[in-house]
Amino acid sequence: MTLLPKDIVSILDQNGIKAADLLHGMECDRLPDGGFSESYLVLSRKHLHIFCGSGVTKEKTFSGYAAGRRKAAGKPEQEGSGDWAWERIPLERLEALTIVNLVASGMVVAKEKEERVIGAFTNGHMNQAVRFAQAFDKLKNNEPFEAFEIDGKSDGASCPTCGLMYPEEGRPFCPKCMKRHAVFARLLSFAGKYRLSIFFIVLFMLLNSATGLVIPYFQGTVLFDQALAGNGAFAGRIGLVIVIILAFRTLSLLFGILFGTIIAKLAAKVAFDLKAAVFTSLQRLSLDFFMRRQTGQLMTRVNNDAQELQYFFVDGLSYFIVNAMNIIGIIAVLLWMDWRLTLICLLPMPLVFWLVRTAFPKLWRLSWRRHRKVSALNSIISDSVRGSRVVKAFGKEQVEIGRFQQANDAFSGAEQRFNKWSGTVFPILNFLTQAGGILIWAFGGWYVMQGRMSFGSVLTFVNYMMMLYGPIQFMNNIIGWWSNCMAAAQRIFEIQDAVPSVAERPGAVSLVTMKGDIEIDNVSFGYEPNKPILKQVSLRARPGQMIGVVGHSGAGKSTLVNLVSRLYDVTAGEIRIDGVNVKELSVASLRRHIGIVSQDIYVFTGTIAENIAYADPDCQMEDILHAAKIANAHDFIQKLPDGYDTEIGSGGYSLSGGEKQRLSIARAVLHNPKVLILDEATASLDTETELQIQEALDSLVKGRTTIAIAHRLSTLRQADYLVVMDKGAVVEAGTHDQLMAREGIYRELVRKHDEALKMKGEIIA
Repeated sequence: MTLLPKDIVSILDQNGIKAADLLHGMECDRLPDGGFSESYLVLSRKHLHIFCGSGVTKEKTFSGYAAGRRKAAGKPEQEGSGDWAWERIPLERLEALTIVNLVASGMVVAKEKEERVIGAFTNGHMNQAVRFAQAFDKLKNNEPFEAFEIDGKSDGASCPTCGLMYPEEGRPFCPKCMKRHAVFARLLSFAGKYRLSIFFIVLFMLLNSATGLVIPYFQGTVLFDQALAGNGAFAGRIGLVIVIILAFRTLSLLFGILFGTIIAKLAAKVAFDLKAAVFTSLQRLSLDFFMRRQTGQLMTRVNNDAQELQYFFVDGLSYFIVNAMNIIGIIAVLLWMDWRLTLICLLPMPLVFWLVRTAFPKLWRLSWRRHRKVSALNSIISDSVRGSRVVKAFGKEQVEIGRFQQANDAFSGAEQRFNKWSGTVFPILNFLTQAGGILIWAFGGWYVMQGRMSFGSVLTFVNYMMMLYGPIQFMNNIIGWWSNCMAAAQRIFEIQDAVPSVAERPGAVSLVTMKGDIEIDNVSFGYEPNKPILKQVSLRARPGQMIGVVGHSGAGKSTLVNLVSRLYDVTAGEIRIDGVNVKELSVASLRRHIGIVSQDIYVFTGTIAENIAYADPDCQMEDILHAAKIANAHDFIQKLPDGYDTEIGSGGYSLSGGEKQRLSIARAVLHNPKVLILDEATASLDTETELQIQEALDSLVKGRTTIAIAHRLSTLRQADYLVVMDKGAVVEAGTHDQLMAREGIYRELVRKHDEALKMKGEIIA
């Protein structure tokens, strides 16, 4: 146990309790009766230690709040209250330790003879509290558990530097404190993949610039001061000078065509690779990542952000190198021609650099805000299009238009603020950089009048100055390019760095064959801390058995089967298949042997055959036909306009719910799993269609371990064993006859089901 306040460590030391004796702990930051105060709960092998600080904080300010940081500036960090009330309770006296949810907070309740509140905390400490209660339970039951170190930082939910909440739970990434140069360096590492193309682009760009640098000298000094004036090596040779100028212009054009062609090819390749990389990273992530995000937001990252990074690799990086070289080369030539005029034309540069440094952070924030608004806009468009049936059914077109207008206004405002700022900064930068040219004409003309400089030299000098404007203009605009690219890179790296909540362990076991022996042992699970959906659920499905799971809506049935297929990981307990914990199995082998038929059927854009073959793309047409016949889908497919080649999905032929369900069953047949999960597979279907689906399911379950969930109890008539769930727990288990004899929840469900069928029959009659 580390990072306890020094005063507490000193108290424990004086009483002969060493840090190594402490097993688990948590920080509490509230008082049970309101207000805020610091306290700690610590578990040792035989005692629960409670340390309460004497100081009471009247106001708790979020650590990321700017005013709070300003007030705390310059003050030394406190090690603790300095006066701690210490209570030590023997574990043998405690019967239980529970966490109670409140509004934006929680309490730790200990039960001796009576219950008492021993700590209170804000929601930021909820994860700590849940783990603390789990550690207590395991300690009481003499079970091993992982020690937890108190860090005093709300379980790592916020940035320790600025206090900003992390945008993604479990990933300590702070957009505000992220170092921009680190993102840039990481992007440069990606550029290595295209180094050959970039090398030739830069080479031809430099040759293009080098040939271009010669032209002003021949157009100014050589043409006017030598050819026309009759002096020097080119005296009177006007034709030769014109030919040389044309030759260098041709070479410059040729090199420009070459690097333009390479850039065009590289742009397409970079866009392809970036989008593929982002999409691949998305597929690696767990289901909960997609549940927390809108479709439009993810589409923006795959398309828009990848496009922004394409500019970095194709336009930005190569042009930055060349323009930087051009600026150095032109300034060197200008200094060689006349260092005084050069210094005069560079007078506005310090002001330019100051303005760039000031504008950069502002444009970065505005660019990030603009991205968030366009993501929200895309999400609304995606939701409205995907839910068009619901929108039309409820006549909510105007509501959707209003939602879109609101999001569109927000995006328009963000876009206008960005454009207003950039539209103000860049013209000022352009004016400052071009002011040097005005000074050159003024001082250069004065030099000519005094005879200190020839007209040709001044013209050459001015031409070089004009050539300098292009690279400087690019460097001025690079702030906008940099802001967009770094913001896009940051968002893409968030996806690439995101850690799947369901991760495959090193050396995971790969099952070549699976018997289908499923054991769910004392499993608990919740999507949020201390809000369990499942509570100590246990059941056993032996190879080839069909287990029926029944219960009211919200009882946790679907959550249970999601854990079996490891779409989520259990919070406590174990799920074993053939004696192996599913966490120890490779994800590929687990999913290869498990098939799911649910009420939520997704039809991909493509043909009927392609949708069935999704489970096994390498199958033969005979396998598709066989699967369709088992699923009772062959007959209706044959009646479609193009049979198995009929296009379905977005913009294609529209299938009924029963037809989609039979395609899903055909997909599962082709998958040929050893473990089959039926999650409300006949829900929302009419009686005739349900009978057809049930026939297909009867064929599918033969020889497989099956876990079937159904509201319609008639679909579970072939189940070997039934489990009744209520409020996340298994309340009854047994065969149909056994459960009917108990007169419990199952019998009541059957009675209501029969009444509903009778009522339906009377209505139909």
